[in-house]
Amino acid sequence: MEYPTIDVKATGARIKQYRKECGLTIREVSEYMGFTTDQAVCKWQRGESLPTVDNLYALSRLYGKSMEDILVGNDEMSSRRFYQYYTYSLIFK
Repeated sequence: MEYPTIDVKATGARIKQYRKECGLTIREVSEYMGFTTDQAVCKWQRGESLPTVDNLYALSRLYGKSMEDILVGNDEMSSRRFYQYYTYSLIFK
């Protein structure tokens, strides 16, 4: 079994996706977070770094998502496939 880690690139893509779904600019997110520049939000979106726990919590409130919704784990796809298979087998067996 693989040790679970956060996929930084995929998490950055998700942060960008949720920002766009909310109709927000990088500048608006930065201002909400209390940042004087856009640098941190840009780094998150490019997958160069992750937000701190406090910043992740603030993003979750801004986007109306849970912190877990924002984070992408290295095992997320395999877990999803297992869940879909398990659910399918319960329904159709």
